[in-house]
Amino acid sequence: MSISPTRYFRDLRVGILFGAVACIAAVFVVQLFIVQVVQHDYYVTQADSEQIKKFKLRAERGEIYAMDGSDPKPLVMNETVYKVWADPTQITNKQAIIDTLNSVAGGNVVNNFSSLIDKKPSRYQVLTKYITRTQAELIKKKKLSGIGFEIGTRRVYPEGRLASQVLGFVNHEGKGVYGFEQANNQALSGRDGMLKTVTDARDVPLTIGDKNVRQPAVNGQNIVLTIDRNIQTQVESALENGVKRSKATKASAIVMEPSTGKILAMANMPAYDPSNINTSDVSVFNNDTISRPYEAGSDVKTFTVATGIDKGAITPNSTYNNTGKIKVEDITINNASKNSFLNGDITMQTALNWSLNTGMVTIAQRLGNGSYITRGARDTIYDYFYNRFRLGQLTGVELANEAGGVVISPTQQEGNAVRYSNMVFGQGMNVTMIQVASGFCSVVNGGTYHMPTVINGTMDSNGKFTAAAQKASAPAISEASSQTVREMVHQAHYATYKPHDDSERWLVGGKTGTSQVIVNGKYDDNETIGTYLGFGGEYSKIPRYVIMVEIAADGRGMGGGSDAKPIFNEISNWMIKYLKLAPRE
Repeated sequence: MSISPTRYFRDLRVGILFGAVACIAAVFVVQLFIVQVVQHDYYVTQADSEQIKKFKLRAERGEIYAMDGSDPKPLVMNETVYKVWADPTQITNKQAIIDTLNSVAGGNVVNNFSSLIDKKPSRYQVLTKYITRTQAELIKKKKLSGIGFEIGTRRVYPEGRLASQVLGFVNHEGKGVYGFEQANNQALSGRDGMLKTVTDARDVPLTIGDKNVRQPAVNGQNIVLTIDRNIQTQVESALENGVKRSKATKASAIVMEPSTGKILAMANMPAYDPSNINTSDVSVFNNDTISRPYEAGSDVKTFTVATGIDKGAITPNSTYNNTGKIKVEDITINNASKNSFLNGDITMQTALNWSLNTGMVTIAQRLGNGSYITRGARDTIYDYFYNRFRLGQLTGVELANEAGGVVISPTQQEGNAVRYSNMVFGQGMNVTMIQVASGFCSVVNGGTYHMPTVINGTMDSNGKFTAAAQKASAPAISEASSQTVREMVHQAHYATYKPHDDSERWLVGGKTGTSQVIVNGKYDDNETIGTYLGFGGEYSKIPRYVIMVEIAADGRGMGGGSDAKPIFNEISNWMIKYLKLAPRE
């Protein structure tokens, strides 16, 4: 049976078409196999990169508390704030958005925000900086299409400038700068988490599906300071009063608990408000009590006396012949006080009372061979000043920008007899207030040096307080020596500048200091820093507080007795009442 030509060609066409379709199908099958099997992982990765985004889950910064008597109270908090963003493709009333943000957000809108509203095909444009919850609610009430909100937090300092140089602040990058915020930034910051999730076209997380990977954020620690907000407030008020009274340009003060090394107050004038930083004078951010070494002057005489007492070189009643001056090698050292009744044989108690340089140099000599400040005497002074009282070295207080200072060792060429003759009355070395106050605590507290601290403990999310471990301590002088020096400093408080306070019924003691400022390489008698270093407490007990005050004026002289001591008295009298100290019968 023969096949007609027509049918033959028709069948041939069908065969060719079928073959072509089969080939094409085979190509698709092969391609699908390559895509779905061979290159499966590659295309999944490509898809994920387009649809799945990683988002940082911000840890909440730890809050900072201060003590309010025996109770911790918030000193630095976090506030929930919002950023406004726009989806330009969904906006129907541009002018309403512009008017609303101008009236509600005010200065918190970003530059040229109105032009961002037109940026299509973009679907996410930030229009404001952080605004308050109240502002966000007002904008939400307008029900503006194409507008969304992003939640964040910012630091709030409800006490304003209180303890500002202790606290520091948080910058626009969320990092602590200055003070406690900087020194403890890692502990306060916590650890950010991570969210890996499918997003929409605006990169807004959908948080659905099996692609989510979530690593929870770990919030920062809530830390309780040793600072007592009541004492801090009083100290800042007393400094402000003192600056006005003396027409000074700056002043600083520290209040410590000598039995533990806890810092109860630490203040500087002028101060600033961490929540409203609008000054170009960055020096106000510095905490001068820890960051500005200086020649402490006669406050150091308490350490010289303590060294002499502890080594058995002197007693309060030891005498020496005072002529108003004393020669050390090729220099002559004079007393600031020229009172003639002090000439002749006087006691070491009198030398401390009247802050006589000759008495301190005599102690240095008696630590040696009696007439010369020997290498052995210098080794002893250095051991006490640097190793025991820790002058001229970092204390380790938990605040940023602490300075070390300088105390010259006898092993150095500059550590000669002349240098040490100046050091024993507070010149020729650089120290900070925190070093002097901490060392003085060991002189009056029974002889133990406690490393100073501003950390009292932590507060968990349930409000439970956990006390911090006590910092390291070390013996400085004997308990008997401490009792002797404490009584000598107590006598010195009343000997010259009258205290004009009500402290006679309590154990209060102190020492004046007036330090010359070096100008153009020379000591300037016309510009001095006034200091007062003292303690207070009940009789027959370890002192409850140590106070150090410093006051200065550019180009003018400030006195330890005339300018710093009244500030000490104001704080000390208040502390007696605040701590409810029992008077002597």
